[in-house]
Parts: sequence; structure tokens; C-alpha cells
Amino acid sequence: MRYNFDEIIPRDGTDCLKYDERDKAFGTKDVLPLWVADMDFRTAQPVVDACVRRAEHGIYGYVAKSESFFDAARGFLLRRHGWEPEQGSIEVVPGVVPSLSELVREFTEPGDSIVMQTPVYPEFYDVIECWPGRRVVENRLLVAEDGSCEMDFDDLEQKLKKGPKLLLLCNPQNPLGRIWRRDELLRLGELCLRYGVPVVSDEIHGDLELFGNHFVSMGTMPEEIRKNTVVCFSATKTFNLAGLQNNCVVFWRKDWQTRFYTNWKNYEIHRCNAFAMAAMRAAWLEGDEWLDQLCAYLSGNMTFVQSYLQENIPQIKMRLPEITYLAWLDCRGLGFGDDDGALGRFFAEKARVGLSGGEGFQRGTHGFMRLNAACPRSVLETALGQIREAVRTL
Repeated sequence: MRYNFDEIIPRDGTDCLKYDERDKAFGTKDVLPLWVADMDFRTAQPVVDACVRRAEHGIYGYVAKSESFFDAARGFLLRRHGWEPEQGSIEVVPGVVPSLSELVREFTEPGDSIVMQTPVYPEFYDVIECWPGRRVVENRLLVAEDGSCEMDFDDLEQKLKKGPKLLLLCNPQNPLGRIWRRDELLRLGELCLRYGVPVVSDEIHGDLELFGNHFVSMGTMPEEIRKNTVVCFSATKTFNLAGLQNNCVVFWRKDWQTRFYTNWKNYEIHRCNAFAMAAMRAAWLEGDEWLDQLCAYLSGNMTFVQSYLQENIPQIKMRLPEITYLAWLDCRGLGFGDDDGALGRFFAEKARVGLSGGEGFQRGTHGFMRLNAACPRSVLETALGQIREAVRTL
């Protein structure tokens, strides 16, 4: 089946955060929303069909976590990424961010520090600082002027020596769109193992590979590193199902898994959403054709954005990401200095484009914005044209 990613599907009035809360985010609804990380594309037809069949059944009682669901997940990971969690090692909970938050709560105490590598999506700060007494320790990435980045292993080791209780890894990297190489993940895993720091790897963007690049999961690491690691993955980001609130967490240590599941059970939210189970199973079993076409379309969108900026708005620079649909824009050439509030207002009020402000991704870093390119190319062309005209007024 050929999918049409150029189709514009109205989302206003559907209780859609991205569109219906533009006024809260930007002070006006008169913006093209290229901010929150979901896509303006209709999901794969087998997923729609599975949800329709589930809806037509007419009974939406409690849902069992069937082996067919776990088999579909394991098969997808093996087929797409070359690894397969063991049977019984996966827990299903409502969302990756809640999973990260609970892992921080479970593995740390007040006064403990948690390492994360910045810039990173703002919820990493949130899931640490929402718990009393937990402290963020930043291992800042080495970001070059051209937008390329590397891990700062010397700094990381110094941070690990001080006894943090956890490391949150964004794998692949959001917002920089970097696929961490196997040797980088091995080195990080070995350092964390040496200093007794568990790793939680958020891999929810890992399926959205661009330009023929291949994602490397922590699930492919040697056994001793895996046993010091927890991996979060889901179909929700990949297949645009974020509103169904579902995430899988993989454990290689049964004692960690038992502690994690017991807490969800104590909250009485350990059961699953009926539609999420049906949708994700269908996505993993029958969604490859849609996903391959999506990644090709997103690759074209990213090339389009970079070329447009180079030719029409050279003050804004962008490096092509290797994965996912998020572009990290270096807007320092626009001349706003450290006034990120003014930069954000410029995009919202003058260009009428809603982007995510870069200051939330790394505190104290100024002049960056994140653009969500997961929309029809005509929308990107309109948004970039509006930015071009606004820049001409500066």
C-alpha cells in the first residue's frame, strides 16, 4: 500500500495538544505548530483497522497482557534492530516519561544525583526534579559549531566517580538527532558498570531512522552491560500513537523488574489500555511498510529544511539529523543574544510559527530552537516562508 504523507489532515478541535493548546503555549492560535513531538500523519492502515475492530466489539473491560502482544514486540525488535528481549522481561506501563520518573523514584533517594547528557528533551529534567531532594548532574555533550556532537567521556567519568545513583541516556539523542555508535555505547556502559551506576536508556525514537542510518540499542550490548541497564521502547512515537499512552520497559535483572512492577501495581495503574494493546500489536506485526515509507518521507523533509535554510535564511543553521523528525536550529545568527524569550516571541509573533525553545533542553544555553518536521512538506514550505519574511524585517 502506498501512503500519502502529503495529505493535510485537520487536527483542530480533536483535543489535540499540538493544535488546540497553541494559545497556551504561544499566546495565540495564529501559529503553525511545529513544536510538541507528534506527527501530523495518519498512522498505518493496519493500526487503524485494529482499533476499529476493537471499537466495534463494544466491550472495553479490563485487558490482559497477552503473549501475542509481547511476541509482536520482540519480533519487531529482532527484525528491525537485531535484538530480542527474553520472555517475561518486559513490563508494560502508561508512557515512557512516567516510566523514567518511576525509575528515578525507585533507584534513588533524597540527596542523590542523577546524570544526564545535555542538551536533551526537557522531561529529563522534570522526572528528576519532581522527586524531593534529587539533583541533576549534567554531562554536557561536545557540540561543534557545525552541529555535530560527541559524548564527553572524560567529564562523564569524573561525574561517575562522585557516586551518582543513575544515568538517564537519551538513545538516540533528542534534540540533536544523533545515533550513538556501538563503540560509544560500549564505553558508556563499561564506565557505568565500573562505577556501579545503572543506566536507563530511553529508546522511544529508535525506529525513526533517516538516510539509511541504523539505530544501535543498549539491548545489543554484552550481557554484563545489559544487566546494568533498563531499556524503554514503544510503538507510540514511531507510529504516532502517543495519545494511547503505552510504553514497554525491559529488564535483565529480575529483582529490578519486580520492584518496578510492584510499585505500578501498588498505584493500581499496572493494567493496559485496550486500544493501545490492539494498536501497538498491529503496528509491530504489520507496520513495516508504512514505517519504511515514513522514514523516506522524513528524510526528504529534513533535506528540504536544510536546503531551504541554506538558500534563503543562512542566519539559521541546521545539521541533518541521523534519526527522528526533530531538527535542532542554531538561531544565534539572528542576533537575539541571550534573550531567548525574545527569540521565541519572534518566531511565534512575527513568523507565526510555533517552535520549542532551546533553553529547556540545556539550561544556560541560548539561541537554539527545535523544529518538528513531521508534517506535510507543503506545511514546512509555508512555515519556512513565514520565517524567511520575518527574518527580512530584522
